[in-house]
Amino acid sequence: MRIATLNINGVNRRLTNLLDWLEATRPDVACLQELKVAEPDFPRAAIERAGYGAVWRSQSAWNGVAILARDAEPIV
Repeated sequence: MRIATLNINGVNRRLTNLLDWLEATRPDVACLQELKVAEPDFPRAAIERAGYGAVWRSQSAWNGVAILARDAEPIV
């Protein structure tokens, strides 16, 4: 099992980087920090299209974390 972590520092601003990283590294579980996005604006659909389920907690301009699981839905 491959578990990885990434300080994304703004998930929507760096969504292309995130998707490229997921494709290149193919972690089973990815933990993201510093999402800096309001919860309703988290890019769930793009992450699901990349083959990952996601759970997250965040605030619009500040911190935030997410757990992504390849081919699965993480449980909070």
